[in-house]
Amino acid sequence: MEKNMQFRPCIDIHNGQVKQIVGGSLLDAGNQATENFVATQDAAFYAELYRNTGIHGGHIILLNKAGTEYYEADVEQARKALAMYPGGLQIGGGITAENAQEFLDMGASHVIVTSYVFKDGRVDYERLQLLYHTVGREHLVLDLSCRKREGRYYIVTDRWQKFTEEVVCRQTIERLQEYADEFLIHAVDVEGKANGVEEELVAMLSEEADIPITYAGGVGSYEDIETIRTLGKGRLNVTIGSALDLFGGSLQYDRVLSMMDNR
Repeated sequence: MEKNMQFRPCIDIHNGQVKQIVGGSLLDAGNQATENFVATQDAAFYAELYRNTGIHGGHIILLNKAGTEYYEADVEQARKALAMYPGGLQIGGGITAENAQEFLDMGASHVIVTSYVFKDGRVDYERLQLLYHTVGREHLVLDLSCRKREGRYYIVTDRWQKFTEEVVCRQTIERLQEYADEFLIHAVDVEGKANGVEEELVAMLSEEADIPITYAGGVGSYEDIETIRTLGKGRLNVTIGSALDLFGGSLQYDRVLSMMDNR
């Protein structure tokens, strides 16, 4: 795959607000999460910024469970962002074959899916194929976000609270990449901590896929970006959240863009 490390921005929405949270802290009970940053601006503000700086392929993540009290508030924020930047952003969180087209109609370029395509800890290929035929491979991103257990990276679902039996490895990626346009992979154990990336995971991902992969989790310095470029062999896209100045961190948005291959 061509070496082309791009910055993929994020808009994470929880309880109807744009936030940065610690990845492993999400709890459906009480809609709880450990917060690093709560924005005073709405999601459309960030969408407009990404549009004006020519950065596409970022993701909106709805962090509340579908059907809970804040989910519709999350969706309304997403709706405003997608209207501001139609075709420029992906969206995930509560996506199913039944509602995927609705989000594409709102202006999302892709839908991002994890929990819907898992059943009893394994990939449910019947559901995956239904989604594939509903929206098309060109509109589908599979989220293989993972946590480390017993030396292996297991895919986690349900807002990163539930371990599956599927491991992020060459065999899994080869099986799934025929259904998707891209993969999104959060290293959940370091997500939101801005204290260094999962180097072993980054190095492994550089070898595995024939489609684009966006890595997210742990970037806290410009050196971490260079680590991803080196270990990822320039093949991985990268998302930065809590460490970015847009979300209260120290990394300057413009400098981060200058280190990427978007332009």
